[in-house]
Amino acid sequence: MKVRFAPSPTGWLHVGRARIALVNWLLARRHGGAFLLRLDDTDADRSTAAYAQGIEDDLRWLGLEWDQTYRQSERLDRYAEARARLEASGRLYACFESEEELRFKRDRRAKRGLAPVYDREMLRLTAAQRAAAEAGGKRPYFRFKLSDGAQGWTDLIGGPRSVKLPAVSDPVLIRADGTPLHTFCSIVDDLADGITHVVRGEDHVTTTGIQLDIASALGANPSRFSFAHVPPLLGEEGEKRFDGLPVRRLRTDGFEAAAITSYLARVGSADNPEPLSLNDLAASFAISRLGASSARFDVAQLQAMNRRVLHATPFKAVADRLPAGATPAFWEVVRGNIDRLVEARHWWDVVAGSFAPAPVDDAAFIADAARMLPPDPWGDDPWTAWTGALCETSGRNGQALFMPLRIALTGEEHGPEMQRLLPLIGRERAARRLRAAAA
Repeated sequence: MKVRFAPSPTGWLHVGRARIALVNWLLARRHGGAFLLRLDDTDADRSTAAYAQGIEDDLRWLGLEWDQTYRQSERLDRYAEARARLEASGRLYACFESEEELRFKRDRRAKRGLAPVYDREMLRLTAAQRAAAEAGGKRPYFRFKLSDGAQGWTDLIGGPRSVKLPAVSDPVLIRADGTPLHTFCSIVDDLADGITHVVRGEDHVTTTGIQLDIASALGANPSRFSFAHVPPLLGEEGEKRFDGLPVRRLRTDGFEAAAITSYLARVGSADNPEPLSLNDLAASFAISRLGASSARFDVAQLQAMNRRVLHATPFKAVADRLPAGATPAFWEVVRGNIDRLVEARHWWDVVAGSFAPAPVDDAAFIADAARMLPPDPWGDDPWTAWTGALCETSGRNGQALFMPLRIALTGEEHGPEMQRLLPLIGRERAARRLRAAAA
């Protein structure tokens, strides 16, 4: 098995494309295959080195290392050779219509109730007419003459699929400046690289039919490929496509790579998302479990997954990203109460900082609590003894007892268990905060 992820470096890697990369990677690793990264950068006007580097950086951050990589701009000779073969066989033909002329043709067909399919008028162009056009300064672009009939396959996700080629316009494969287009380069590379499984978005179904026809014209057996077309992710409100969220923004916002991969690997599938390592995800991966319907990308669900990932993450895996001085004991206390790692900074300030919470309404109760604070040395659980004594003297219990203390000591109504947090705060710091809150 050999799969490929082939982004165009014309923008940042967004979550929809990251999902396609992940499915390819999991499929290859599950079956002991190879994962190839191919940068489809023949569009020189839009492709940039910054986007190419950004895509590689994001894939590495997600843990999706590749076995082989190259850029299409390095293989122009390969496309030129394939182009020559198609021209020699009569399947690639020169065209001279401008975009305005093509638009006029489409409008004219629409008025007659016909599909806006290219009319192949340029196939009737004589050698003399072509020479005259070029002598007049026109440069031809080249279309591929599609076969009659249909190209079909059994999709690994959608089941039997078919593209009726007469209903599709002959695609442009070569621009007027000689640049080969993505549809052409992609299938030429897939053939040359020995790709066995093509996993891509549902929006490429028609392209698949076209490329199978090109493969046949180049002398290949289309059945050498297996295809899987992944339905698109929808936005939280059901938007048709959800392409606008770059992976790097999630990274900047504090999401863990493991949370993103755990969520994207299972969203839209028959399996519930679980916080799993990439190796564990690969071991249980089955592409047939992916649904044939669009899935909704829910940031709240991703955040819940991020919380679960952090809760299961050992101290040594995050030590270099925690505030200076943070200890394993601190991480054990707070990791179950944060959605993103950046929130640990706040709790470290609570534990080790010198901030003074605002005065609370129960000043008299807090003043009594300060006087009754157990003396040093504290054991492992000063909270239980302290609140037990306060319960007896004040008659308070439940929220009336615990909430004023929590607010006075942390400035928050919610957070880690005070029984575990108080020993980290320490007596001196706790006493200072209680006095300040009672003032």
